[in-house]
Amino acid sequence: MSAPLFLVEALPTGDTLTLDGPEGHHAATVQRLRVGEEMLLADGHGGTATAVVTAVGKGTLDVEVTSRGYVDASVPRLVVVQGIAKGDRGELAVQAMTEVGVDEIVPWAAARSVVQWRGDRGVRAREKWAATAREAAKQARRAWLPVVAGSPDESTQTVVRRIAGAAAAFVLHEEAEERLTTAELPVTGEIVLVVGPEGGIAQPELSAFREAGARTVRLGPSVLRTSTAGVAALSVLSTRLARW
Repeated sequence: MSAPLFLVEALPTGDTLTLDGPEGHHAATVQRLRVGEEMLLADGHGGTATAVVTAVGKGTLDVEVTSRGYVDASVPRLVVVQGIAKGDRGELAVQAMTEVGVDEIVPWAAARSVVQWRGDRGVRAREKWAATAREAAKQARRAWLPVVAGSPDESTQTVVRRIAGAAAAFVLHEEAEERLTTAELPVTGEIVLVVGPEGGIAQPELSAFREAGARTVRLGPSVLRTSTAGVAALSVLSTRLARW
């Protein structure tokens, strides 16, 4: 089994570190790491370090850094505009997309989103998505922590501007004729994928996205849930871009 990964605000400049706070508690109390065991540290921005546990306290670990590294950011960046979904479907989507390599997730308040994030509720919901992404990044041993973008719920016009500035943009749509498996892909910049909510993407939204430069694509004959469409599309792109 590979060494567990823990996220820190900044990697130590010296050879030793005391890991405390929530990460220290998780390492010492939940995972029960012991002296001599190896662990990974990451700052969420590509910086990594391998360390060995030298002492265990109550909710803390002392570690010695044995090596350092840096993982370049993937190019092109993969950004998923995720329609807000009801229940835990949004969090399931965030978890799975983080595990397969999404670089940024944009919560989108689509016209047909059953749930709308407003006020404090929206702030809490976005924070939950960010926490889900953080835990999934640790599980996947990712050196880069994906961004959960902007305000609690981005408007359609914000998504339009994001599409207009992208190197390529694709809207997943069951009636599209073009397939993501054969669509032309850029080698740099940003690829934006738009995933609609449970009720689908409204025609005015689809028209606005097309006018901004997005192309509608499909994955196959099946109609996927909003919680699985993004991860399926990212898997296709990860293979085609030789990330996998």
